[in-house]
Amino acid sequence: MSGFVQWLQQLDFSSVYETLLIVVASLVCITVHETSHGLVAYWLGDPTAKQAGRLSWNPIRHIDPVGLIMMAILKFGWAKPVPVDMRYFRHPKRGMALTALAGPMSNVILAYVVLLLRSILLFLTLQHTNQWLNFGILFLEYTAIISAGLAIFNLIPISPLDGSKILLAILPDDTYFKLMQYERYGMLALLVLMFAGVFDRPLIFLRSGLLDVLTNLSWFPFTVLYHIFFE
Repeated sequence: MSGFVQWLQQLDFSSVYETLLIVVASLVCITVHETSHGLVAYWLGDPTAKQAGRLSWNPIRHIDPVGLIMMAILKFGWAKPVPVDMRYFRHPKRGMALTALAGPMSNVILAYVVLLLRSILLFLTLQHTNQWLNFGILFLEYTAIISAGLAIFNLIPISPLDGSKILLAILPDDTYFKLMQYERYGMLALLVLMFAGVFDRPLIFLRSGLLDVLTNLSWFPFTVLYHIFFE
């Protein structure tokens, strides 16, 4: 038994922990994203998501296996779309656009909130640090990266991503409904473009820019706490 314990102590579990943190962060991000879609649709009069059990903070209800793997590996991906029936909206195109926008906006807000928490944990490391505190900071950083990436990725104007529904809302009605008929082909085109690397540089550039802005805006808790306790 002592030999087995010594063998365990020699193993490096850091990569396992990091993979677990990435998966959990991805689940948090997609749950916030999809639930926000459903909530806004419900507030606008569409009960479809609620009836389908998608107004839930249970991540299992929102997982798309391929999209989750993409998020864990590339930090860009997708979840199982929340069902929306635009016929319930008083203004269908506007309602669909607002519902679509809710997902990316919720991820921007989530990224900012976790960066605020990160600044507080970073302040705590000035006084004492331990492995759990470091893992907490790492988890918040992964969550911010993935959430920002999810927001940017979903704003691509290719169906069925949110950006397509936001863009189509400004088109004439006949054009809008004609394009919606081809929505099912969008995912195939999206996968081809992703695996071809067409989006890599633009997405990384935009995600980095968004994270830079949010990070700069999130430092004030650290600054306030520093002035209180060290000056």
